[in-house]
Amino acid sequence: MALLTVKGLTVGYGSQVVASGINFVVNSGDYLCIVGENGSGKSTLMKTLLRLQKPINGVIISGDGLKENEIGYLPQQTLVQRDFPASVREIVLSGRQGRMGLRPFYNAEDKAVAKKNMERMGIEDLSGKCYRELSGGQQQRVLLARALCAAEKVLLLDEPVSGLDPKVTEQMYELIEKLNKDGVTIIMISHDVNEACKYASHILHIGKEVTFSETDTYVRKMDQELHIRINETSKKIKPGQMYRASKMETDIEAKNENNNAEEDNSSKEADSKVMSESEEGGAL
Repeated sequence: MALLTVKGLTVGYGSQVVASGINFVVNSGDYLCIVGENGSGKSTLMKTLLRLQKPINGVIISGDGLKENEIGYLPQQTLVQRDFPASVREIVLSGRQGRMGLRPFYNAEDKAVAKKNMERMGIEDLSGKCYRELSGGQQQRVLLARALCAAEKVLLLDEPVSGLDPKVTEQMYELIEKLNKDGVTIIMISHDVNEACKYASHILHIGKEVTFSETDTYVRKMDQELHIRINETSKKIKPGQMYRASKMETDIEAKNENNNAEEDNSSKEADSKVMSESEEGGAL
């Protein structure tokens, strides 16, 4: 049975529609990437899935015994959050607050779960450090450990590699992939379609048209659309236009090469003249 089933969903703020016609299913162990242009409604959809705001229309059905407190969430960081004055251990432990009920303190189980997830993220040696002193990649690992403390069944990640350098970005993607292989269901917003297609099992594309499919199907469709655009562009080019453009480019390149050669010769002549004058001066 599916963990989440979304039917005819329309999301937005108040009566203002941001995205509509959203339909998809998430099964246990899936890795779903939500892609689309900025402002298309990706983050709004994620907040709606988390019940942080109500849908304008449609339904979200939880199945397979999934409870609201079994979904971990890693939002995009703000500048204020990056400068939060708390230790790594305190932030990771705070992920257990939703499971504490009326308890005023963390118990042994909470602390054990936090320790396990810090080890899982490779940050156990940073537990006593202040969060604000960490690098961007280290901070994301801390927040991922916190999200895992909240729930280990499903993780919702809102652009988890935003602002990270390429090397750290790749490490973060590999870390998320490992979590998925360990049985964690991933729902992730990504602005990088290529990386999304590299790791995800399914793609939800939000835009003028909303599509949901397995990654292979999505890639084939994108390739087909690209070929169509290329063919349409080539049909608009008049006979001989491509040849003239190519010839003009070749002529420009040849002219540039001649200019460069003339500059090199002038430079060599000037150098030779300076050396001759120096030698004459030395002889005197």
